[in-house]
Order: sequence, then structure tokens, then C-alpha cells
Amino acid sequence: MTGTSNTQATLKVTTDAWEALFRAQVAVMRQITTMPEFAKLSLREYDVLFNLRHAPENETRLVDLNKHLLISQPSLSRMITRLEERGLVSRCTDPTDQRASRLKLTEAGLSMQQEIGRAHVKQLHLLLGEAMSEEEFIELQRLSTKLHNAVE
Repeated sequence: MTGTSNTQATLKVTTDAWEALFRAQVAVMRQITTMPEFAKLSLREYDVLFNLRHAPENETRLVDLNKHLLISQPSLSRMITRLEERGLVSRCTDPTDQRASRLKLTEAGLSMQQEIGRAHVKQLHLLLGEAMSEEEFIELQRLSTKLHNAVE
């Protein structure tokens, strides 16, 4: 199953596969958003903390963070202001570009991201762990990464 073919997929096969992947994600996200941990932060706010957590030194420019999110830049700026008011992120001027902002995950933000993240991965495993074999999950990761790289 790990072999590749040079034959381009048909329109129907491409669309059907995308729809199946999208529907699977919607079903999982509906379950995840009911977790009590997401009463503390919205899923989009958690996504911001998650992406900051995985940035070098838990810090990145606003414009670079926005590349990883499904949210407009003005909406992200408003969200960052709310997260800043809660003490979860801090904002400062980028020393290399005075027009840009740098965002940093605070200790409180890191703690909240880790707390929700631990519950999140456990819930994902409960929801999905028996759906496929380990080899199938590895193949799904490989294929998903291949799709991501093709789009990027």
C-alpha cells in the first residue's frame, strides 16, 4: 500500500476522497468540541496556543501564525487581544520589523495548552484508536502529509 502510481486520479475519485476525509474530520471535531476542557478555550483559541507551543521558543510573528490557521488576520488579531487579556499570550514588536508583532506563549498559556492537549489526545485515542490498525494510522499520516505537501 505504500507504493505510488503516476496515474492522475479522476475528478470523481479526488472529490469522493476529499469528501470522505472532510466528513471524518467533521465527525471527530463535533465530538472533541463537547469535551469539558473546551469550555475553558474555544477550539480556535486552543489552535492558536497549540501552534505557538510548536513554534521555536513558543514564539512567532502574527503573520506566520496566521498561515497555520483557518481564520482571517483581523479575527486572529482580535482573538490574540482576548488571549493576551487572559494572560495566555504576550505580544511585542518584532525587533527585525517594527511593523510586525511577535507573539509568545506565556507560562499560563503553556500550562493551559498542555492541560487541554493531554485530554484532547486521550479523547482522540478513545474515539479513533480502534477504528484502524497501527499500520493504517501510519499510512493515513503518510498520505495526509503527502496531500499537505502537495498543496503547500
